[in-house]
Amino acid sequence: VQLQASGGGLVQAGGSLRLSCAASGRTFSVYFMGWFRQAPGKDREFVATITWSGGRGYYGDSVKGRFTISRDNVKNTVYLQMNSLKPEDTAVYYCAAAPNSGSYYYIRAYSYWGQGTQVTVSS
Repeated sequence: VQLQASGGGLVQAGGSLRLSCAASGRTFSVYFMGWFRQAPGKDREFVATITWSGGRGYYGDSVKGRFTISRDNVKNTVYLQMNSLKPEDTAVYYCAAAPNSGSYYYIRAYSYWGQGTQVTVSS
């Protein structure tokens, strides 16, 4: 499975951005598709994930109520709508795909990774 992320950029605090992650290859093997982020000097952090077939979303505590994950199975694309952005949301965002159910929160569950896309939120 190959993943291509896009949509990052610079936005003011309180603004919105939408990230996209296009998947290709053996997408039928995907169970979860999700987003992680990594700020400078920090560990990579779980942001959100969605089940590829059922479309059920799960979120990290820091983004609940502000971010929404969705997917388009026809386009093989996952989206992350980010609203009410804060400076602490600044990070490189990575999309990832997991082949199995369970443990969606952990990096080790994800076998496939896209390149990162930078999101910068100014105060």
